[in-house]
Amino acid sequence: MKGNWLLATVLGMSLSVSAALPEASAKQLPRWRGFNLLEKFMFWGQNPQPRYQEEDFKMIHELGFNFVRLPMDYRFWIIDGDWEKINYDVLKDVDEAIEFGKKYDIHVCVNFHRAPGYTVANPKEKKNLWKDEDAQRVCAMHWGVFAKRYKGIPNSQLSFNLFNEPAGIDGETYAKIVKIMADAIHKEDPDRLIICDGLQWGSNPCKELIPLGVAQATRGYRPSNISHYKASWANGDQYALPTWPLMNAVGWLAGPSKPEMDHTMPITWNCPETAKMRIKIGVVSTRITLTLKADGQQIWEREFTPGPGEGEWEKSVYAKEWNIYQNVYNLNCFIDIPAGAKQLELTATKGDWVTIPEIGVTVGDKPEVRLTLITNYGQKQNPITFADGKWSMAKEASLGRQWLWKEGIAPWIKLREQGVGIIVGEFGSYNKTPHDVVLAWLEDCLINWKEANMGWAMWNFRGSFGILDSDRQDVQYEDFNGHKLDRKMLDLLQKY
Repeated sequence: MKGNWLLATVLGMSLSVSAALPEASAKQLPRWRGFNLLEKFMFWGQNPQPRYQEEDFKMIHELGFNFVRLPMDYRFWIIDGDWEKINYDVLKDVDEAIEFGKKYDIHVCVNFHRAPGYTVANPKEKKNLWKDEDAQRVCAMHWGVFAKRYKGIPNSQLSFNLFNEPAGIDGETYAKIVKIMADAIHKEDPDRLIICDGLQWGSNPCKELIPLGVAQATRGYRPSNISHYKASWANGDQYALPTWPLMNAVGWLAGPSKPEMDHTMPITWNCPETAKMRIKIGVVSTRITLTLKADGQQIWEREFTPGPGEGEWEKSVYAKEWNIYQNVYNLNCFIDIPAGAKQLELTATKGDWVTIPEIGVTVGDKPEVRLTLITNYGQKQNPITFADGKWSMAKEASLGRQWLWKEGIAPWIKLREQGVGIIVGEFGSYNKTPHDVVLAWLEDCLINWKEANMGWAMWNFRGSFGILDSDRQDVQYEDFNGHKLDRKMLDLLQKY
């Protein structure tokens, strides 16, 4: 076996690999199972720099997992902000992580979460990797350094994941940049395994990458109102309290400015008594006028016009790229529904678009019956019914395990049939989602991935998405090596 002299010299290690690690290739990725480790995820000038913890690798191994992904920010290893100068002493931290992986039979996947010229985080990069040749040159130089440094380490032990969750680009552009990086890597290490996240934040396979001989990674964050409920960086404060399985009631309405989209939410109604309906207004883009009709007669109308400063909204949000306001209202509107009504229609009669994350109905002195709605942009309306004191809809319109398979797995199985290895590079749910909802949803995800023979890596191991120290308020934790262990979540991961 060919070894890398530099890494072996730095660490004084042998590059032999345990047979416990399965073979891996771009055409066939193993069903790795593991976690993301975040020590170098985001650079804020930390001093001293965080190092990967051997204890994490040891615990991951002891718990029965064999994979870690290292999402990293390139600013950790450049000198004085100069992206063309590499601090090789910092790369010793990555060397260490790879050695820990070898020691504990764990595959290490190195990812540029922030690459020269590209990031999904803030602040944005000054140059655009997809358009700027200088950024492309520098990014390729960085990947070349990594490829040379780790040359000869078997693909069963090490892989490169080029960029995190590209979005807003087409497949042709993406493939062009991936080829530049892959050429730089394979010039130094012709056999290195490369994994590329899919398009649209990893949601969609990229067919344009197939000729390049790289594997692809997807995500397990569907639906986002479960995975990112109350997550500030993902506008999760606009989501209503999630449930699982989830009724596919759509709480997104377009106004006439988007003529090709739905403007009306139909509600079949069967309530012999007068009822009070609560409509929660989430986000309003530009402006919107809503009307509610009962059996063709208008019973309510209201206009919402977001703007700067304080107002009836909760938060003023200026969208610079479109020069408009998209304010977060989280405002409840109450409407009396006449007794005996049969059909309601909530319509956006003027304006751009609005989200409606929740509708509640109160009849007499009974508790409110609440419906959580999906607020994803552009979704088509599904008819809903309020009858016998409860909400319902056609069974085929509900979101559950079959929906997860259709939307999040079936397209990737087709990609694998074309000779492309696949993996779920990130998944999980933020710690504000109720634990019972997380577990029910998570089990459906895990069952599907096992059936599809897809590996996965939870975001993260320790922290708000993980099984250790997640700081959930509705979990009875166990002590595990000085950490707070979510036993129920661990049991599920180990089961599948």
